[in-house]
This record gives sequence, structure tokens and C-alpha cells, in this order.
Amino acid sequence: MTVPSTTPGRATVVGAGIVGLAAASRLLDRGWRVTVVADRPATETTSHLAAAVWFPTRADPRDRVLAWGTATYAELADQARRGVPGVVMRESLTLHREDPGRPWWAPAVGDVRPARPDELPPGYRHGLRFAVPLVEMPVHLPWLAAHVADRGARFVSRRLASLDEAADPAHPADVVIAAPGLAARELVPDPSVVPVRGQIVRVTNPGLSLSVRDEAHPGGRAYVHPRTDDVVLGGTLEEGVRDATPDPAQAAAIVARCTDLVPALAGAEVLETVAGLRPARPTVRLERGVLADGTPVIHDYGHGGSGITLAWGCADEVAEHAARTLGPGVPG
Repeated sequence: MTVPSTTPGRATVVGAGIVGLAAASRLLDRGWRVTVVADRPATETTSHLAAAVWFPTRADPRDRVLAWGTATYAELADQARRGVPGVVMRESLTLHREDPGRPWWAPAVGDVRPARPDELPPGYRHGLRFAVPLVEMPVHLPWLAAHVADRGARFVSRRLASLDEAADPAHPADVVIAAPGLAARELVPDPSVVPVRGQIVRVTNPGLSLSVRDEAHPGGRAYVHPRTDDVVLGGTLEEGVRDATPDPAQAAAIVARCTDLVPALAGAEVLETVAGLRPARPTVRLERGVLADGTPVIHDYGHGGSGITLAWGCADEVAEHAARTLGPGVPG
């Protein structure tokens, strides 16, 4: 949603993943002049690899995650209605061996119902049905970066040694937005930021349209997310693992347990196996601070496996914080 405003100031966003680009977009909505600084393009970020289905994963605290997730759900649902490239609503099924009750994130989604017996695969007695946004990141993320650039944002390819370097005297900023993902560990620096390795497998789509997941599968968490031209199978959630090299044995295990969930996957051709490092910390950090030279900074990182689930809600809060850095009476 665009909020017309007199230009309030200049903002530098550090990071070109979904969190940084969403923040840049919201600042542009409010009339800010925006510079995005990143050491790699959006297509080389962890966001680009994400299965990117709305679902809170490895992110706390729950009350703030629910608020951010609710706002993000609404934004992505609206994008799907408007036909924004790569954003769709996807019918979903979570599988459970015991009655899950009503999940804590259900208020964000609204219509969550128990699955009927005929909707459950063999071996499962319980499930939940609902619809959530799915974002095909190879389509959407380049579109979003271009959309932000087309609206006036300046992109700078630069590797920072520390967050303080974002206060560039050649291009001064009234506020810096720190959304560097895993790099926050060194740039801020914040030693509480840790990698959480995730591996996925892309296979051909045999005609699936329902997302299915079992977070407690005996072989490891399992999810099946159909996209237009493929299906994303996952996955892993390996705390503290820094090696993003795909593991063939792990890939075979992912395919096997996902086929348990959706037997129609048997025989699907494997297109690609990739792994990425999610940026996690004990809680998502979204708060104001200050750089060494006195420039205000708004930290927006540590989203774990919930970047696409929280990005727009966090971006709304970033924009509010940014307005307050300029003092009372300044539009923002």
C-alpha cells in the first residue's frame, strides 16, 4: 500500500534480500530517497533459494512474529490478488500424528480447519487445511528489485567491512536500515546471529497444486511446495552448520520422505539440489540504534526461516521507526 508523503529524507538499506527490499519499498512508499547497498545482487541471496511459503519457522518472539506475520500475510495476499509476478495463494495441508489443536499462528491466516479423513495420506490421523501465500522467488525477487529501482532507489554493489561504513560521506543518509541477513554477525557485529542450513530439492511437477508439510516426520522435517514449473521438496533445519554444499545423501532422504507425504512424487525428475544458510538469532532484531558517527540505524535481521513470512510486517515497522528518527512534525 502506498502512503503519499513529502520526501522526509535519505535512507541507506544494507542488504538486497527479501527483508531489505521490502524495507526499501516501504520507505519509497513514504517518499524517502533510498540507496540499497549489497555485496551481491538479489538473485545471489539466500532469499532467492527459499521455498518461500508463508509459515513461521525458526523465529521468535511469538507475539511480535504473529504481528509481523499477520501484516505480511495480508500484503502478500493482496499482491496475489493484484497479480504481482511470482505471488500466488496456495492451498495447504499440515500433517500431524496427534491432534494439533489450533496453532498459535492461525489468527494470521484466518480460515484454518481440520482436514477430512479423505484428505489425509496413509499413516496420518490429523491434519489442518488453510491457504497461504507462496512466492516463487526466482520470478518475484528479480521483479521486486527492478520495481524498487524503477521507483527511484539507487543500487550500490559494495562489500562493507562493518555497518559503520554504510554511513558513506559521499552519499550521506539520515538513517541506515541494517538488513544484511547472516552478514549481521560480522557487520554489526552480532555474535548471536547463527547460520541455520537448509537444503531443498527441485523436481518436476507431476500435476500437484496442494502444499503439504510434516514438521515432525520421523526422517526429518518434510514439505512439498508446488510451483508453476517445479516442486520444491525440503528440507533441513541444521543449526550452526556453515557449509552450503548440497549433500547427495541428504537430497535422497528428502525425496524419500516427501514421497511418503505425496506418493504422486514417485518418479519425478530431480532438477536441482541446493542449500542455503538462513540467518537466525534467539529473537528477530527490529529496533533502533546508532552508528559510530551518530547516524541512526534501524536493525532488521535474524528472521531465521521466516524471511518471506515476516518481511512486509517488519518493513512497516521499519518505516515507522525511520519517520521517528527525523523528529516530530516531519512527514514519514
